[in-house]
Amino acid sequence: MAGRIREIHATSRGAYGAPRVHAELRRGGHAINRKRVERIMRERDIRGITRRRRRHLTKQDTKAAPAPDLVGRDFTAARPGTKLVGDITYLPTIEGWWYLATVIDLATREVIGYAMADHHRAELVTDALKMAAGRGGLQPGCIMHTDRGSEYTSSEFRREITKLNLRQSMGRTGICYDNAVAESFFGLLKAEIGTTVWESREAARADVFRFIEVEYNRTRLRKHPEFGYLTPLETRARLQHDFTPAA
Repeated sequence: MAGRIREIHATSRGAYGAPRVHAELRRGGHAINRKRVERIMRERDIRGITRRRRRHLTKQDTKAAPAPDLVGRDFTAARPGTKLVGDITYLPTIEGWWYLATVIDLATREVIGYAMADHHRAELVTDALKMAAGRGGLQPGCIMHTDRGSEYTSSEFRREITKLNLRQSMGRTGICYDNAVAESFFGLLKAEIGTTVWESREAARADVFRFIEVEYNRTRLRKHPEFGYLTPLETRARLQHDFTPAA
């Protein structure tokens, strides 16, 4: 059993602690209780990753009127495509900074939209939102929640919000708890793929793509309050099934 625990831990890039290792074992058909998993990991010094606090990129445009906060730190949603959060982070490369904008569906915690570039102008966050609209099945009146960064108060981003029939929402400037899910995802990404300097922007792009598309959305376990441990894509499939009208 210790060997299988090490294998699961290694596959998660060393990120999984006892709860997720235990969930993965149960999914694989192993009848083992969580306390035993904790003991085995403790005895062999197998530990999950502790995330670091991240520095903020937000620069508010004081001339732009912020949108109201429609989320109020309620980062839950019963149905996919009804409540989203977005944010921007940056990754260091030898060639210079590499910026990543994401859009996360709060019902599934799936990253449904993202964009990367060597800048963080409004088109970066707009491209991430366009991707989310193209693959996320957004519902009319869906909330798009972000911080008050100038990218999100830009006319370009707001035009896209209007075009997609979404409702814009913003937390307060410098209050990380007002956009906690987006902040948490970036902490997870940097903890699991590392925060060293990449050789090139292309190398950083490839690592981020692999993490989002191959690891996070498809294999990363999260405890859903109703369904238990599922990946974001499994959660989406489960919820979409529940909301599909009977024939």
